[in-house]
Order: sequence, then structure tokens, then C-alpha cells
Amino acid sequence: MGSRTVFGLGHGAIAQSGRASGCPDRIPEVEWSVAPPNLRVNRRSLKMARTGIAILGVGRWGVHLLRNFLENPLARVVAIADPNPENLSRASAQFSLDRVALTHDWQTALETEGVEAVAIATPAETHFSLVTAALKQKLHVLSEKPLTLTVEESVQLCRLAEQQHRQLVIDHTYLFHPAVLRGKAVIQAKELGDLRYGYATRTHLSPVRSDVDALWDLAIHDIAIFNHWLGETPCQVQARGTGWLQEGLSDVVWVTLTYPSGFEATIHLGWLNPDKQRRLCVVGSQGTLIFDELSPESLSIQWGQLARQEQHFVPTNQRREGLSLPLGEPLQQVCDHFLTCVRHNQPSEISSGWLGAELVHCLVGLTRSMQQNGRSVSLQPLIRHYTR
Repeated sequence: MGSRTVFGLGHGAIAQSGRASGCPDRIPEVEWSVAPPNLRVNRRSLKMARTGIAILGVGRWGVHLLRNFLENPLARVVAIADPNPENLSRASAQFSLDRVALTHDWQTALETEGVEAVAIATPAETHFSLVTAALKQKLHVLSEKPLTLTVEESVQLCRLAEQQHRQLVIDHTYLFHPAVLRGKAVIQAKELGDLRYGYATRTHLSPVRSDVDALWDLAIHDIAIFNHWLGETPCQVQARGTGWLQEGLSDVVWVTLTYPSGFEATIHLGWLNPDKQRRLCVVGSQGTLIFDELSPESLSIQWGQLARQEQHFVPTNQRREGLSLPLGEPLQQVCDHFLTCVRHNQPSEISSGWLGAELVHCLVGLTRSMQQNGRSVSLQPLIRHYTR
């Protein structure tokens, strides 16, 4: 068994890797599915051969992927790779891994007999090399976000997946959250009336990262939700950041996203705030849709409008409505969805590699804006799909 460290765990400032061309116009829209059939898997009724899975990285998040694939009747964990012996030891102690190959070498895991797909939960700077290697071995890939740190590398991986006729799915877990799915349905049904603007706050007091700033650490979640709910991607972005703790890394970031429809969203991000918030809202002419992850009632609508009375505006029809949500772990739905994509060898309609590339495109544009003191940056559309 190899013992060399191959994941490239060295930390570099992601802000330095932001390279993208400024651009106008609209990025091609993704056809969104509100409640796709592959999110409603009846596990008891499925009697099929199990998909062999290799898991690269069993740290803080990878261990949750491991648990879900071990519990999934459509999956068989064949190999686990992690350069950190302590991570492998903890995984072995927590789960029954008698029939699972454990290694420090990712290539050994990819070449283990029976592996058909790989789940990658390693630092973002390693994603390009690991996803490339897996796809070249004709393996399907579930990768943690962000897909890579540059637009060029993300697009290259998407095209490689198409060339290899293999599926590349990105674990944007929030897109499988019951509140996000229900919120998408509310907006599609036009229950809020005309959409006006959106805002989000994602703050906490630690963990503080030394490899990336607050933008790359936190923004991708809220951008993904806004894009999913609106069915479009930003055509213009702005960002300003301020740092106190580490030179060159912003601890607090303010983001503005402008969409082709004219909708505008602002996002407040920070890891230097004891007021922990996970809140995202869309304001319409009839009311505001509120996703508050830390509230017992995580999804609600605050109804209300303004009516003109002579020279004044008076609030009317004010009430709050909590929306019921089904139970279920979003990451379990991610794993179910990935296995369905693998089994049918069909691209993800929810969180494909191309969607991941679009989010990297947005983050790189925001990084450029921060480096230019908040100047507005236009985003050109990505050129999708491989052509022979």
C-alpha cells in the first residue's frame, strides 16, 4: 500500500487564482427541475447491482459522504483514500470497513477492482488533477465544490466528461435542501408576484480559513440558491472586501449580483461576526420568501403590500405563513441523485459540472471586482458542450 501524500494539501490564496475575461450578455440558462423523480427514490423497491464507489478524502465532509454511500443500497464502497493516517483511522473506527480497501494513494484507490465512480472531498486546489485522472479512467465523478479554482480548468473538466461519456456531478448540497426545492416551486408559481430584489446574510464567528477568503469560503452557497430560484445566472457582479485578521484575505465581503432579468441580489458574508446568520430572501410585489436555516420554521412567506391612500402608502394584507417541508437529509439526496445519473449515464439536471463551472465563473468575476476596488465586472456566457 502506497504511503505518499498525493492530494497536494498545501494552502495557497485562492484569490490569486481568479482568472477570467470580463464579459456582457447572458450565460445559457439551465433547465431546472423542482421535484425531479430521481429525488424520490424508493430504496426498498430497488433490486439492482450496486455501483462501486471510491471515496477520496474522509475529512470533515468526506466522512459524511462515506456514511451516506455505506447506507445506500445502490452503492458499494470499494476503496477509500486519504493522505492523513488519522482520517483513515477515524473512519475505520466509526464504520465497518472490513471489505473496503484503505490507502494513502489516490491512484491506488482509482485502480481498485470494482470501482465505477468516485466521490472527491479533498481541498479545491486538488480537484482538477483528481477529477481529470478519474475521468480518464472512465469513472463517473461526484466532486465537492468549488469544481476548480479557475474557469478554464472547470470548462476543461466538463468537456472531458462529455468526451469520456461519463457523468460529472457537483455536490451543491443546498440545491437538494427541501426548503430550496419548495422555494423554487413558490417562485415558479409566481406566488410572490413580480420579483423585485433579493438579499442574503451568511455570517459567523469562526472557522477562519487561511487558504481562502470569506468570498470563496461562503458565497457559493447563496449564489447557487439565487441562480436556482431565478433560473438564470448573473451577467454582472460586484464585490468589496475588508480584512483585519490576515493580510490579503478578506474577513467580510459584500456582494452584488445583477441578473439579465434586472433582478439584483446583495449578499453579506463574514467569519468575523458573533451574530451567526444563514438567511436568504427574495422580495416580490406580494410578499417576501424567507429561507432562514437557523429558524425552527426554515421557510416562510411574509405577505404584505403597500396601498396608496391619498399622498401616503399604507401596509395592507400583512401576515406570515410557514411552509411545511418534508424530512430528509439533503446529502442523502445528493448521493441518490449521483447514483441515478451514473446508472442511466445521464447528465444531472440539478448540479452538473457545467453548473459548477458557472459558479466558479461568478466567483472569479467577484474576485476580479474585489481586486479592482469594487468595480463592476461583466460575465460572458460559457461555451458549453463538447463538439468533435
